[in-house]
Amino acid sequence: MSEINKVTIVGGTHGNEFTGVYLVKKWQQQPAEVTRSSFTTSTLWANPKAHEQNKRYCDQDLNRQFTRAQLDDVNLVGYEQSRAKIIDSELGPKGDAKCDFVIDLHTTTSNMGPCLLLTQQGKIYRQLAAYVKMQMPEAVIFRDEDHLSAAQHHLLATVGTYGVIVEVGPVPQSVIRQDVLEQSAELTRHILDFIEHYNLGTLPTLPQQVEGYRYLESIKLPVDANGQRLGMVHNHVQDNDFKPLHPGEPLFMTFAGETITYQGADTVYPAFINEAAYYDNNLAMSLLEKVVIDVE
Repeated sequence: MSEINKVTIVGGTHGNEFTGVYLVKKWQQQPAEVTRSSFTTSTLWANPKAHEQNKRYCDQDLNRQFTRAQLDDVNLVGYEQSRAKIIDSELGPKGDAKCDFVIDLHTTTSNMGPCLLLTQQGKIYRQLAAYVKMQMPEAVIFRDEDHLSAAQHHLLATVGTYGVIVEVGPVPQSVIRQDVLEQSAELTRHILDFIEHYNLGTLPTLPQQVEGYRYLESIKLPVDANGQRLGMVHNHVQDNDFKPLHPGEPLFMTFAGETITYQGADTVYPAFINEAAYYDNNLAMSLLEKVVIDVE
């Protein structure tokens, strides 16, 4: 038996991220594109109601509902909270999953290009990162909150035994761009090919090390005592995802024309810069550190 027997590709976790929805629809009609010999591939449209309403979510962000504690809490009965429990019953249960590998498709309004977000640590993730970089050098490896246990993770992709997120941008919400859709499909294809090689023991010789980025923290837009925004992301940072931001460099520009500089002690690498979906929490960007992943 192959170690990875069942793969699920998820689209539309956020209803106004159209790329994943349309790729899932395509692959439901043309399953040969995601079929491999050593495992079965299924597709899941995660949040059709939010998509129908052209919203990120109806009641709660679906991609924040998948800790084991949340899934077990019978008092959480909002639409996305209930939907998460249904998805957990279909792919999970989390911690003893029927699905061996989840690929969750997302897009961003930020200028991040094609990104592979690793939700956990482990050799298979390191090998996957190396394989993807070999096949798609422009892809960025993003280690997301890998200090958390699987049970503590709130992301849908962590329902499976293994799981990753495909994150591609920039693309506006509720818009389909050919380049973003094609990059999302290509990155997904490389992940599926990796799993096939992994199962069959035919992985090519992988590099010993791979460059990536690790999440540190998120920072907010400047606000006043009443929570009203005082400024915006500075042009020095805008669209420069994964580029270095040094202490003392411009970070925000207030509406009054004042430059606010980055006051951290170390150079960081912003991502999800000015992501539209995060404005409800006044989040301006995530800050990352550059890391080297030792594949073996």
